[in-house]
Amino acid sequence: MSISGASGAASNPVSSAAVNNAASSAGISSTDFLTLLVDELQNQDPLDPTDTSDFVNQMSQYANFDQEQTLNTNLGNLLTSFNSLLTMNSINYLGHTVEVKGDTTSLQNGQATFGYSLTGSASNVALTIKDAAGNTVWSGTGPSAAGMNSFTWDGTTNDGTKLSDGGQYTLSVAATDASGKSVYGYTTFSGKVDDVDNSSGSTMLDIGGVPVSISNVVGVTS
Repeated sequence: MSISGASGAASNPVSSAAVNNAASSAGISSTDFLTLLVDELQNQDPLDPTDTSDFVNQMSQYANFDQEQTLNTNLGNLLTSFNSLLTMNSINYLGHTVEVKGDTTSLQNGQATFGYSLTGSASNVALTIKDAAGNTVWSGTGPSAAGMNSFTWDGTTNDGTKLSDGGQYTLSVAATDASGKSVYGYTTFSGKVDDVDNSSGSTMLDIGGVPVSISNVVGVTS
């Protein structure tokens, strides 16, 4: 049986310079590269040996894959460390009153404090507060100046009923200028931080039973 295929394989040698250059650029050692080279040569078709440039490209791709895996692992570890640091910093919010973007808060100590942003001076500002079931418990008007405005509801409904602490209430704002164009921006509420939770992978603050992402915090007071 002819063994000319073996000589064919030898006719396509991979130079030591090519090996070292590919190993260096790919981030693997020469030993690792040569091990892969030998395995490739042992398992290739003797009658159709691998082209030198194709082989070097294959080895580089193998090494790049390993580098990508390592990079993904390092990024995962970095994200875990960052989340842990963020949770530790979030503990400083405990017991403090914060202002956060959102329109739903709970009645605490007989009141609920809201804020709302207007992109321009309003000629009409209608405020509506609804309970958790969607029922309107209070409606009225509010400040109309451009910028941030504050509004504190004392928990009394339009029919004079004083609601107890603990219930969650949502503020709706409809603000228009003289031409009828909406100038409403966004709503905020204020409350004391009772707990910090990171079990979902995102740091959440508990404000009177309402979970709020730490990214929505816009102000802190003692």
